[in-house]
Amino acid sequence: MRDWGIVREGMRALSVHKLRTFFMMAGTLVGIGGLIVVMAIGRGTGEKVMKRVNNFGPRAIMVYAGGGKEMGPPDMTVTTLTLEDAEAIRGAIGRISIISPMAWNTRMSLKREASQIRSVVWGVEPNWHEAYEWYTSAGEGISAEDVATLARVCLIGKTVKEELFGNENPLDGRIFVNKVGLTVKGVLEERGTSPGGGDFDNRIILPITTAMRRVLNVEHLGAIRLITEDTRYMSGQVEALQQLMRQRHHIIPPQEDDFRIITSIVVANLARGISRTLSILLFALVALSLVIGGVVMMNILLISVGERTREIGLRRALGASRKDIFIQFLTESLAVTLLGMILGSLLGWSASLVLAQSTRIPVVVSWQSFAAAVSSSLLIGVFFGVQPARKAARLHPVDALR
Repeated sequence: MRDWGIVREGMRALSVHKLRTFFMMAGTLVGIGGLIVVMAIGRGTGEKVMKRVNNFGPRAIMVYAGGGKEMGPPDMTVTTLTLEDAEAIRGAIGRISIISPMAWNTRMSLKREASQIRSVVWGVEPNWHEAYEWYTSAGEGISAEDVATLARVCLIGKTVKEELFGNENPLDGRIFVNKVGLTVKGVLEERGTSPGGGDFDNRIILPITTAMRRVLNVEHLGAIRLITEDTRYMSGQVEALQQLMRQRHHIIPPQEDDFRIITSIVVANLARGISRTLSILLFALVALSLVIGGVVMMNILLISVGERTREIGLRRALGASRKDIFIQFLTESLAVTLLGMILGSLLGWSASLVLAQSTRIPVVVSWQSFAAAVSSSLLIGVFFGVQPARKAARLHPVDALR
């Protein structure tokens, strides 16, 4: 009961000086709010990274035309990747379950009646569906007959469907690509964000022969997708692929490769690296805000000790011990930071909701962020509250009453 009385005395002192209490609390409020937002962005980014890896395929190996970079848009000027390369890989690299060559153009005009959009065009073989584990939600997929007959058919993504057909049924509808009329054979399942951060659903899929000979008019590929039987073999397969492609393309190091080999590990590491750099910067800013808030609170409490010298002396004269004075001022410090934590958590939660609804920033608020907020506020309250509490407790009652 005695300790509870001391705590109530501390609360009373804070309520008397509301403006001072607010200034002591402001730094903690802003810092905790920032901490909630940063952790929400970090968790959301982590989930987005895993979604990108899943979209890429955990057992996938991509051989892209064009070298000199790990990730980025395809190099449309490189024409050295061919169907013969895909066949050579099929015969030389073991423990590969699927090899799916693709011809593409990353920005082509699609027309339907008065509507026109820009989209990605992929020419694929039938096993593309298994290679990407990407099937149709309506209609049929690309078949071997479509490839053999250069069929003028296509599959469209969700974005293309919405932009060109709206609420209409797109099956058997007509789309013109590079002045070539194509019949919509199927609608692809919604996929979301691509490994590169683009819209995976803004694309149109054609039989590879139709794409290369009728629409794109090319003899080269944009990429070859391989699915390994087990990720344990992936590193060895990547090394074998590099040697095979360099041999076929007559590349002798240190000459730069005219191809890129990307795996899910590269995608995850790149995305995590960007996320980690951003998180470190944001956490540094949040930590700085909390420290500044703690320093401000400590200085205001030290000033408060000087202003309340007679009060402290009177309480000591009436029987309060040094421990009682120490507990009172430490309680004030903890109360300020905990109140700042509560208001800061509400601010951070609200800001996270606004970010999630008004921007494309991935945000996921979790209980871990609130646990971190409580821990941080207690740490700040104790660390920066000890010195003012010790100063108040050390005051001699006779000197304090003079």
